[in-house]
Amino acid sequence: MKKIKMGMIGGGFGAFIGDAHRRASRICNDFELVGGVFDADFEKSLEFAKNEGIAPARCYESVGKLIEGELALPAGERIEVVSIVTPNALHFPFAKSILNAGFHVVCEKPMTMTVEEAEELEKIVGETKLTFALTHTYTGYPMIRQMKDLIAKGTLGTIQRIDAQYYQGWINSIIHGTDSRIKGVWRLDPKHAGASSCMGDIGVHAFNLIEYTTGLEVDEILSDLSPVKEGIQLDLDGTVLLHFGKNLKGVIRASQVCGGEENNLTIAVYGSKASLKWSQENPNYLTMLSDSETTRIFKPAHGYNDQFAEMSHTMPSGHPEGIYEALANIYKGTARSIRGEKFIPGEFPTVHDGVRGMKFIHSVVSSNKMGNVWIKL
Repeated sequence: MKKIKMGMIGGGFGAFIGDAHRRASRICNDFELVGGVFDADFEKSLEFAKNEGIAPARCYESVGKLIEGELALPAGERIEVVSIVTPNALHFPFAKSILNAGFHVVCEKPMTMTVEEAEELEKIVGETKLTFALTHTYTGYPMIRQMKDLIAKGTLGTIQRIDAQYYQGWINSIIHGTDSRIKGVWRLDPKHAGASSCMGDIGVHAFNLIEYTTGLEVDEILSDLSPVKEGIQLDLDGTVLLHFGKNLKGVIRASQVCGGEENNLTIAVYGSKASLKWSQENPNYLTMLSDSETTRIFKPAHGYNDQFAEMSHTMPSGHPEGIYEALANIYKGTARSIRGEKFIPGEFPTVHDGVRGMKFIHSVVSSNKMGNVWIKL
């Protein structure tokens, strides 16, 4: 099948996320990177394009030049989808321009800087009917998809409690180091990161996994955030209480200052019949707990899994898969949508998930600023 021509904004030399997106697009084998704007420094962008084997003529100085150059080409030769892997503040203006020019979009999270921007993008996507995929990568793991299906089938009975946690420790050495190191981290600057660091960067992943796996929407939240150290403008640690309805409650705990933690994202959904637990650092195992039955372990590439999980593994059983493969599953679903093929809802997070994420982030920040009060999403 003919590969989908892809462009990329950002993601040049040294960019982990850009590299992850390129690897994922290659793993799913549906895309070909043919052009883009890879760095704010055009000379570096050209050097990167050369390194990737991309024609210099398809390496553009700006997003405006990319749109102009690609629209000047015959329809069959143009970039079809653009992957946006820049710092947060640039997601909205670039996504808006790309969509209005008629290109599909894959965008890193958080989708925008404000709720209003997120809702504007949702409106544009609705009007253009273009595909918009938001890369909440963890939704691409086979066992998260198995978790989603088991919950949807009612395997857990009535859901009674939901807990999610995302702990990292990477920023400890930075905030306790020199001022110059702090100034070099864009995630600590509201102009580039937005209203939140910890909750905007990792807490929103926990929020997204809760709504993705359970099919439920959080109704209201109460948050308690901390910058941890004087002089830091954004939150680096926090706890968020969740209400889903009259009797169902939950919690999100997130931190970037848990010394020694790497990427400790976990989710647990507790039901009246059984419970499910999953950990991102050991993603091939989904544990089902019960008061009346033996603990069960689900793993990818086995016939006992549901169809969604089974179509999401890329390796035979016993071969570990990780973050690149999970992201590749999102790209695979995006490719099906772009081609007009049938796909399963949930194969890729949509613009609506981006709106929900922005409402979560801003409600969390507002709740904390107002003295830890309940706020409706």
